[in-house]
Amino acid sequence: SPLSVPLRRPPPPVLSVTMKGFLTFVTFLAFFTSVTAKPNAGLKTWGRFNKMPYPGDKAFLYDTFPKDFIWAVGTAAYQVEGAFEKDGKGLSIWDTFTRGGTRMITGDVGSDSYHNIHADIRAIKQLGVSHYRFSLSWSRIFPNGTRGSYNDIGTNYYRTLLKKLKEIRVQPVVTLYHWDLPDHLQQTLGGWSNPELVGIFKDYADFCFQTFGDDVKYWITIDNPFVVARHGYGTGVVAPGIKTDPDLPFRVGHNLLKAHAAAWHLYDRHYRPRQHGKLSMALASHWIKPSRTRLESLRQCQCSLDHVLGWFARPLFTDGDYPPCMKARLGSRLPSFTPEEREQVKGTADFFALSHGAALSFHLINDSLKFGQQEDLDLRMLLYWVNMEYDKPPIFVVQSGWYVLGNTKTEDPKHMYYLKRFIAEALKSIIIDEVNVIGYTAWSLIDGFEWHREYGIRRGLYFVDFNTPDMKREPKTSATFYRNIIQKNGFPELPENRPAQGVFPCDFAWGVSANSIQVCTTPTQFADPSVYLWNISNNGELLKLEGFSAPPLHRTPHCADYATIRQQIGVNHFHFSLNWSALVPTGDVAHPNTTLLGYYRCFTRQLLQANVTPVVTLWHHTRQRSSLPAPLDTADRWETPGAFADYARLCYRELGAHVKMWITLNEPNDEMVSYQEGHQMLLAHALAWHAYDHEFRRAQGGKVSLALHMDWVEPAFSFSREDVEPAKRVLDFCVGWFAEPIFGSGDYPVGMRGWLRQLNSLELPVFNEEDRQLVKGTYDFFAISHFSTKLVTHAKEDSYTYTAMLEVQHMIDTTWIMSPRPVVPWGLRKALNWVKEHYSDVPVYVMANGVQEDPARFKDSLRVYYLYNYINEALKAYTLDGVNLKGYFAYALNDQRDPGFGLYGQVHDEVIVKASLSNYRNIIEHNGFPIQGAAPQQCPSLAPPCLGCHVLVKSPVVGFLTLVGSGVLITLGLIIYYTAKRHKECY
Repeated sequence: SPLSVPLRRPPPPVLSVTMKGFLTFVTFLAFFTSVTAKPNAGLKTWGRFNKMPYPGDKAFLYDTFPKDFIWAVGTAAYQVEGAFEKDGKGLSIWDTFTRGGTRMITGDVGSDSYHNIHADIRAIKQLGVSHYRFSLSWSRIFPNGTRGSYNDIGTNYYRTLLKKLKEIRVQPVVTLYHWDLPDHLQQTLGGWSNPELVGIFKDYADFCFQTFGDDVKYWITIDNPFVVARHGYGTGVVAPGIKTDPDLPFRVGHNLLKAHAAAWHLYDRHYRPRQHGKLSMALASHWIKPSRTRLESLRQCQCSLDHVLGWFARPLFTDGDYPPCMKARLGSRLPSFTPEEREQVKGTADFFALSHGAALSFHLINDSLKFGQQEDLDLRMLLYWVNMEYDKPPIFVVQSGWYVLGNTKTEDPKHMYYLKRFIAEALKSIIIDEVNVIGYTAWSLIDGFEWHREYGIRRGLYFVDFNTPDMKREPKTSATFYRNIIQKNGFPELPENRPAQGVFPCDFAWGVSANSIQVCTTPTQFADPSVYLWNISNNGELLKLEGFSAPPLHRTPHCADYATIRQQIGVNHFHFSLNWSALVPTGDVAHPNTTLLGYYRCFTRQLLQANVTPVVTLWHHTRQRSSLPAPLDTADRWETPGAFADYARLCYRELGAHVKMWITLNEPNDEMVSYQEGHQMLLAHALAWHAYDHEFRRAQGGKVSLALHMDWVEPAFSFSREDVEPAKRVLDFCVGWFAEPIFGSGDYPVGMRGWLRQLNSLELPVFNEEDRQLVKGTYDFFAISHFSTKLVTHAKEDSYTYTAMLEVQHMIDTTWIMSPRPVVPWGLRKALNWVKEHYSDVPVYVMANGVQEDPARFKDSLRVYYLYNYINEALKAYTLDGVNLKGYFAYALNDQRDPGFGLYGQVHDEVIVKASLSNYRNIIEHNGFPIQGAAPQQCPSLAPPCLGCHVLVKSPVVGFLTLVGSGVLITLGLIIYYTAKRHKECY
């Protein structure tokens, strides 16, 4: 399946010299014929990604970044420097803003980077980045904002920083203005609302180019002008906190663009020839997806991006003017560029500097700029939109990351996995979408003052202890993760990531599971002796003729709705559950439901006739109902394990001739089950197993065990020992709880009992020696139900997912495919290996494995992907790891009984074959994934299917019988189904 093959970088095209020359000419010609992208070219983005193959396009991409890729980390001056009045520094608007109103917290000290250059440099070096982005504090260099107030001490701070970076071979990316305008300019001129700031900023930039430019190859003039204009001079959320004039943000944005353009032209004319640097303005954006599929929704999405990103990007990268959508909506509220100003602004960016993540521009504060659409977090689509909208510029992601709550210390799994997601999306953008992404900047290096959120959140890769005199820095787990990514230059494919080739043994059990089967027990028309008149001339109903009866039909009953499972799917095993409460409604096995019992007997027999081995579960746990007979369904469920053993004997006796594989309890290890109830279940299972072993095994030759739910549990920090123990603990409580007494020591896991003892809990029952011997070894195989994987960590970030009793936090990797549980194929392999490591060479069956998908999706591509990859991981466990894997059962047969999981769909009474069914059948026919070109596997031929099964197709047979007697002509119309679905009394 092409969906299962890990995505890789396509090989470069092989071109002849002539072709290369031709392409060069075409590129040259295109430059002169079309300098700019077509208007609204980014509108194609949503349609393109809607057509990408699902879920293959969502699968994780194992590959590496280009060799010259820029790996960076960044900070902003006001957030980290501190020393707000030291060594001649003037006040900035943030120094004033944080003292206004009712605000109590300031950035006066921040992370004290002004006094901790050595600590910051050490952290930068540890990360292994190639570039460090930082900003200059304008008021530290020019205390009142102009050259006349020049401060040499402040300037030397940045000279020292640049020198230290050079010593560790890290290139600087320098931002001239990151929101901290000298307060004097705000108080005397009105800040960015005054056009005079264009010239003042140009002079400030001139000094910086002249003073630092020999050591700087990447300049950012202004960071996130959207936030500066809209939230500094509009909503008042950030400094200078002005919110008096709704049109002021647009005048501010106008001045910011002209200031940037002035600085760019200055550098281009006077400094670039010697310094060879590049300049841009850092533009931040959200991503947005349509609330509906209509074109109008897409246009609203386009307009939303235009109002945030396009507001500044279109003038710089396209035509020197604002987006038409903004102009149409805002009219005269939006300033106009003169033709000369448009020429001055257009093209004043050497690369596209993009910010993305938990910035103000992602959280739009209110819904006014969403235009009824949905805000989303998708860096890859945003990169593609920028690529299309602005004619494929080189894109440098100059700020990206997430945040954690302020009380989080060095363990920040949420931040780490968002970082992984964004980096992975950037990689796909390069490899798959062919977007020219040249660098990525993790934000930020250290914890600091987070603007309007103050110290309530932390965004640093390094934890800063604000309570220590030297602001001690410690690497977080996200720092370790980022360092590993940089060292590997991405996510290189490892052998375990590649699909395996090989086949399962000839006697491998291929099956399909269903929680239950539809059982109909009312008499069928074949047992009805009445005679009917077909009232064909009127309404077509059948009219019963009183006083007439037909002779009995000597017909073999067909009770199996699933008699053609083998022909339809190709499996040789079918797993289903009996209904204890319906089979023994009184709880007394001396008075069973004989009709239902007869149906089960007939059903299992016909499965065998179709060469399908029945695998029967005696009791299936469901959260909604206990499925115990009503008299036994008391507050103290399972208080009499012997009742279950008696029920098991009934089933063994009545069905054992046809059933050779029994499951006593299916998934009893549910978190809703109490320890006392679980204890009684273990005893019930043991009694049922011994009943078979002593009374039925010799004659019937079957096998008995129980099936445990076993989703895999992975440490959130695979490189941290601190998370290994929590993962083991969760597995002990979830799986070992039932597995260890039966397959191991005869007692509960040592870790489980020890942990509860540590908590002074007496909830876990104690096995006496008799019960321990009763339970231990009551198995013939190890059966698991496996669906998904979750991550656990000891770090507490989110109270909603934190389990206090086990002291673990549950979470997911944000790069995983969701439906709604994570799709993590390698989790199955790890689960199988856990069984092998704990219980040696025990035979293992994957008794249920499947994924929930919209029942209306008959081309169920997610299930195709899921089955292929999970079965392939099972093959790795068998061929590479030596797991004694005996069988695999897909879950489930149909949506009617197991909604959302079926290989068959259903619309009204019509059964629909889904795409996953044929894919599963193909795997079964090849007994795995044979090596291409290898000799076919030689397996003994299977017995021929039952005679007559080929007529059991899903369609009615209509027969007519004419009887003549006593002058009466009677025509009987018999409509025969091989199923019993016309009858309503079902269990």
